[in-house]
Amino acid sequence: MRNTTLGSTGPEVGVVGLGCMGMTWAYDPAGRNDEVSVEVLRAALDLGVTLIDTSDIYGPYTNEELVGRALAGPYRERAVLATKVGLVPGTGETRTANDGRPEHVRKAIDESLRRLGTDHVDLYQLHRVDPAVPIEETWGALAETVAAGKARQIGLSEVTVEQIERAQAVHPVASVQNEFSLWTRDSLAEVLPYTEEQGIAFLPFSPLGRGFLTGRITSASDLAADDWRSTLPRFQAEAVQANLALVEQVRKIAARTGATPAQVALAWLLAQGRYVIPIPGTKTPAYLADNAGAADVELSPADLAELDALPAPVGGRY
Repeated sequence: MRNTTLGSTGPEVGVVGLGCMGMTWAYDPAGRNDEVSVEVLRAALDLGVTLIDTSDIYGPYTNEELVGRALAGPYRERAVLATKVGLVPGTGETRTANDGRPEHVRKAIDESLRRLGTDHVDLYQLHRVDPAVPIEETWGALAETVAAGKARQIGLSEVTVEQIERAQAVHPVASVQNEFSLWTRDSLAEVLPYTEEQGIAFLPFSPLGRGFLTGRITSASDLAADDWRSTLPRFQAEAVQANLALVEQVRKIAARTGATPAQVALAWLLAQGRYVIPIPGTKTPAYLADNAGAADVELSPADLAELDALPAPVGGRY
């Protein structure tokens, strides 16, 4: 695995990371297997996929417990471990709610460390900015975790340049984790150029379009009713059929380059900046190896231009 650094000041990491959400939450409930997920996490380190990303809300809480079990003992020192705070279980039909209160951050870091079985995380991220709490207050509490040695660095998720600047006035921002892929390219306009200029790591989540860009989802019926993606606009029947045209273009480039569609989608992201580190999620050993292989895929300028020209997908993100 080729390496980069987590921004200009962070530790060395593989250029492709691992998102752990789907191991316990949101995607494909019937396909979950904790023992296989533990194997995937440990195999990731062997492949050089060292940035491991989780959150307290995933499960809730069970994802951190699973990651902690997988990284017990000698595995922990081989991983650059990232988790998040700022989302809490919602009520009724609301899946999650924001909580950026400083007192919540102070309590949550200790609970995350306990579940993860470690005395510190390498990256502690604000999962979402709470509109009811000034970001300076929430970010100040995250900065306290660094001062206390409970986190090495702190980052933001789903933010604008203005929010990054406000946070930076309080404490350095190590990373930004926004959704970014061939079918979600909003960050190209402002956020990615800003993070690149500032030496901030950019961690694209859902870099494979929540699995759609791999070509393994060809109709809405491919998703179980209890799979969260089945509720999203881009995965409704008509949208899926329209969006398959994007996947077909990715397939053509994959065939031309001897890569898989997933590798092409990830290689496009890797070409977007020095500190772009996609974190595709998987709980399957074969897909882990496939994703890691994207580090070795070199797309030509013509390939990149063709991918840049892909149309926007049908349907909103949420």
